Amino acid sequence: MMRYPPRIPAGTVSDKMALDLDIPPTLLDLAKVPVPSAFQGKSLMPLVERTEVEWRKDWLYEYYEYPAYENVPPCRGVRTERYKYIEYFTQNAYELYDLETDPDEVHNLYGNPKYADLTNRLRLRLEELRRETNDHYVYVPTKLASGQ
Repeated sequence: MMRYPPRIPAGTVSDKMALDLDIPPTLLDLAKVPVPSAFQGKSLMPLVERTEVEWRKDWLYEYYEYPAYENVPPCRGVRTERYKYIEYFTQNAYELYDLETDPDEVHNLYGNPKYADLTNRLRLRLEELRRETNDHYVYVPTKLASGQ
């Protein structure tokens, strides 16, 4: 939700995927300050100033705060406008959801042969997004010393 009457008309709505990392570039844009090329986000202003704009179709997310409040194991995934693919890399577990038909993420489609091509495309896109964001983290399980 944004309000800036000089540049954002009241009632402006967009169905594009906005991320929290879009906030700093948006504030810099509003202040007429160049956005550093290292920023991963994009200014949201093109979405509110134009009806047709090229925008992200997917995004990478990562979660490493285990065990924390949500108690979610470390994972990374790719979210598209319709699908969510998740890799729990410390557990060798995976999830795939069709958010259009299953917005509550109840039916894991991972492993369903009908979705094999989609799963592979999303897995490859996840690797591309990791390269684009310089995510080189590789999980190496620790081994306990004998007798522990």
